[in-house]
Amino acid sequence: MFDIYMTRLHELTIVLYALSVLLYFIDFLHHNRKANKAAFWLLAFVWVLQTSFLFLYMLKTGRFPVLTIFEGLYFYAWVLITLSLAINRLLRVDFIVFFANILGFMIMAIHTFMPIQYESEIIARQLVSELLLIHITMAILSYGAFSLSFVFSLLYLIQYDLLKRKKWGKRLMRITDLSRLEHMSYVLNVIGVPMLILGLILGVQWAYIKVPDMHWFDAKVIGSFIVLAAYSIYLYQRVAKGKFGKSLALWNVASFLIVLINFFLFGQLSSFHFWNT
Repeated sequence: MFDIYMTRLHELTIVLYALSVLLYFIDFLHHNRKANKAAFWLLAFVWVLQTSFLFLYMLKTGRFPVLTIFEGLYFYAWVLITLSLAINRLLRVDFIVFFANILGFMIMAIHTFMPIQYESEIIARQLVSELLLIHITMAILSYGAFSLSFVFSLLYLIQYDLLKRKKWGKRLMRITDLSRLEHMSYVLNVIGVPMLILGLILGVQWAYIKVPDMHWFDAKVIGSFIVLAAYSIYLYQRVAKGKFGKSLALWNVASFLIVLINFFLFGQLSSFHFWNT
């Protein structure tokens, strides 16, 4: 019972860590201090949980936890979080903080869901199943955000066309203004991209455990990274290049078509990508 309780706490830590990374991503793009503050306190809570686990493990084993690769991974993740909190509070270098937390999340996921560290085979198997569940949930949430973003971009293109052709009427009045449509499309992509990144990290971890002979040239794997690249380019054009308007909306629509191809076609062509354990 105690092992199951500790397992649930580790899973909670992963979820809180994912939320913190999402908020740091928003702050990274927009220098949003509210998002940064919320991310900091979430990460601080994760640090408290990790420190407690570390202390309990030291009491149980009577030694410092660095003698095995799994102990080393956990301590490494703890060090990354500690340094991230210190940098965020003292130096405020957002670029380093965001990418340090991406790396920390990867290490934390590897440690938490690696079944060999659990004495109970039942718990180990359950952890792998829940890893797949979290991976699928994050991927679907990101696809949901991309879908709504696509709808806003499509409405933007319709509104743009109506205005260009001077088709005034009830249809035009029922669609909100162009700037709001574009903003909502962008916000949803800001949410979707980090969710997809975290989902891919967990998916790779699951594949490493369950599909040791996985090929990186698998259609689904390639498709997922193409989706990530397409939406990353969208954000780059929007944030770094300052692009707006019809061209960006068209890029977003094209990116969503890649999502559909990846979801429906590449999933069928994949040699291992099936939703079971």
